[in-house]
Amino acid sequence: MNKRKFLQTIAGGRSGEELSSSPIMTSLSPYMGPWEKANAMHLLTRCSFAQTRENIEQSVNEGLELTLDRLFEPKPEADLPVHYQFENDSNAPLGETWVNKPTNPEINNLLNARRRSLRAWFIGLMKNGGVSLHGKMMLFWHEHFALGDINRAQYLFHYLNIFERHSLGNFKTITEEITINPAMLIFLNGDENTKESPNENYARELLELFTIGRGDDLGDGDYTNYTEQDVFAIARALTGYRQFTNAQGEVGGLFIENRHDTDIKELSHRFENQIIENGGDQEYKTVIDIIFQKQEVARFISRQLHIWFVGADINEQVEANIIEPMSQIIFDNNFEIAPALRTLLRSDYFNSTERHGCMINSPIDYLFKLMNVMEVDSPNDLIEQYQEWNTISLASSDQGIFVTEIPSVAGWKAYYQAPLFYKFWISSVTLTTRETIIDRFIQGFNNGGNTFKFELIDFVASIENAADPNILISSLSDSLMVIGLSQNQIDSLKIILTNDIGDFVWTNDYEAFLDDPTDNGKRQIIENRLKGLFTSLLKMPEFYLH
Repeated sequence: MNKRKFLQTIAGGRSGEELSSSPIMTSLSPYMGPWEKANAMHLLTRCSFAQTRENIEQSVNEGLELTLDRLFEPKPEADLPVHYQFENDSNAPLGETWVNKPTNPEINNLLNARRRSLRAWFIGLMKNGGVSLHGKMMLFWHEHFALGDINRAQYLFHYLNIFERHSLGNFKTITEEITINPAMLIFLNGDENTKESPNENYARELLELFTIGRGDDLGDGDYTNYTEQDVFAIARALTGYRQFTNAQGEVGGLFIENRHDTDIKELSHRFENQIIENGGDQEYKTVIDIIFQKQEVARFISRQLHIWFVGADINEQVEANIIEPMSQIIFDNNFEIAPALRTLLRSDYFNSTERHGCMINSPIDYLFKLMNVMEVDSPNDLIEQYQEWNTISLASSDQGIFVTEIPSVAGWKAYYQAPLFYKFWISSVTLTTRETIIDRFIQGFNNGGNTFKFELIDFVASIENAADPNILISSLSDSLMVIGLSQNQIDSLKIILTNDIGDFVWTNDYEAFLDDPTDNGKRQIIENRLKGLFTSLLKMPEFYLH
């Protein structure tokens, strides 16, 4: 494969094809067009990690509204993470949870074992989420309230658990809980924020990255949405909290009254010079109440949702016709996210064919898509499932996403750094990693005593008239790609199946195998042809898009 050509093609989006010259619908009016396979694939790949042939077919049969019902259906709270490969934790044996259990510093590798368990658990929540927005939104909030370098898994669990419980919930509620979460208190120095020495780190990121955004520089310490005076005043209002761990291993944010600044704090003209009076352990809620009085907060989170679910191109037309009405829905619903997000996902704008295949899969999207669309069987045993989830976690980290270790408080570059955005996911290094993963699944590999392999013969067996190479390749393209392949691509794939001799070569060999599937020689011929076909098919630029 010519990697330079591949990267140029995928970086251009839509495989280098020109977008339609017809006007792109830019409104939140409900989509009234046909609901076909391509529409269902687009919705499920953007909103879930459940792109299987069965789920896509069910969505086609149910239609848009019923599919949205399933995507927005609440999820029960998950079981707690457990140890799956560490037997030396005296407080949590293998297969039992370590959450809210004491940590013994004398046990070697205990902290690492708990962090591995936590990451595997979070990956498992996303992988097994089915047709649901739950997994995507958990990852969305994790990236939005980004952190890293936290050593204690107990703290990280309570941080991720916020996103599990409120994945489709209230933005303001999430912000309140994050503000006094022990992991965030450590990461942005909230635990060092005292009346004698106010620390501005969390206050600054609360405004700039988490809620309202800075806007343009308008003067010395004055921005569109807040000023340096507001950063300092809010830092003072948030003084007094630090993380705690009790003897039973329970963790949380603890308010210490004599560390809190009880004097009044005055905000700037950006917040109408409001006064924050001493509120003790509830003063942080007053801060968040004041920030969330601003509709710009709703605009800010609407743009982030657009980047995640639609694309990074937000021009003046999109700002006026998509972001503004979305923000109004969020603001009118007291920062409940679901009503605005559902309006977006059922809109003409989101469901326009021009939106199909214009984003590069993130590492998480790519790995789950690869496993789900190819119907890779997962083990039933919980310990073996954790081993699988840990393998996915490590494979994702090799491509740029390592759960709980976001490299910047701004998040992953693919979601904030213009003009490249999603193109950060593909480089000569990560492309090689993705190709290696495909090769391993094609050949089969062992993980924790379980063999993982694409069962290619079984996969094509459900395709009617698979003996016809044209039908086979067309069906596979429809199942695996959100945008169609060119005739040149189809022809090159057919050469692999037919040895460039003629359609009859594949047809005769496949029908001979069907007549005698126990013949190992005939099976090997078909399997080798399919290995070559799927190796090429899954490494095409179109498979990396959603």
